Amino acid sequence: MAVQIAVIDDWQDVARGVVDWSVLDRIGQVTFVHDYPADRDTLAERLQRFEVICVMRERTLFDEGLLRRLPNLKLLLTGGMRNAALDLKAAAELGIQVCGTDSYKHATPELTWALIMALTRNLVQEANALRAGLWQQGLGGDLHGKTLAILGLGSIGTRVAQFGQVFGMRVIAWSQNLSAERAAEVGVTYVSKQALFEQADILSIHLVLGERTRGLVDAQALAWMKPEALLVNTSRGPIVDEAALIDALQHQRLAGAALDVFAQEPLPAAHPFRTLENVLATPHVGYVSRQNYQRFYSLMIEDLLAWAAGTPIRLLTPTG
Repeated sequence: MAVQIAVIDDWQDVARGVVDWSVLDRIGQVTFVHDYPADRDTLAERLQRFEVICVMRERTLFDEGLLRRLPNLKLLLTGGMRNAALDLKAAAELGIQVCGTDSYKHATPELTWALIMALTRNLVQEANALRAGLWQQGLGGDLHGKTLAILGLGSIGTRVAQFGQVFGMRVIAWSQNLSAERAAEVGVTYVSKQALFEQADILSIHLVLGERTRGLVDAQALAWMKPEALLVNTSRGPIVDEAALIDALQHQRLAGAALDVFAQEPLPAAHPFRTLENVLATPHVGYVSRQNYQRFYSLMIEDLLAWAAGTPIRLLTPTG
């Protein structure tokens, strides 16, 4: 009997075209489900018949309540090797296997740098003014010789640090796990947490969301920053205390912020980040690139074939 496979979370309606799903024809039927509202009852009803569900990272919440209402579900496939929207413990208890994928490592660093440059040079305002029939509106900022502060010097943070070095910036970094030796390996200066915020001309956040990092950029940390400094977050929204950031931006205690991630996604219609003039906001597109989607979906297919053969790969477990 054909395995029933659902592909959801495809907000742009691109999943069907970025990879060849026909390789799964011999084991099952793939359905691209776009008509699923946030209402949990309707969601459970629409997904109930599927044995395999392919999801995109941190979009639809598969908590214990929903998982228990999907009796046919045997396998969840997610883009990436982390997905905070999946209750791995509940999945394991219910006998549902969860597999992840590798990712294209350059998408988020490139988006981060695009945001840094756009925010620094006021590109959105200048482009919009030009469209409105106007001409030069103000002075752009500069990067060369300024201090780029990296909060979290993992693979993405390291790549952003390298971009900063190419642009002639002084690069400093801090995180709970970072050592001076590790920072020096990539030509970055290790500083204390307070010094990171105090010295930053641009602060770029690149941490994994967890109990130690949730709310790490709080009112105190923001108060350490220079009023002309800029904050960039392409990591996870809850790392920053949104209320404190909004207050700092509204009262010009911080010059601006470029944000690709938020505490609630999609961002609510009336949220201040949609209207504050000193905010450049994008809809969590850091990992939304052609090469990354091709990597995600092709490896989901690989995961599915391995699972069907009885040899699952890239399993995600409650312990990581």
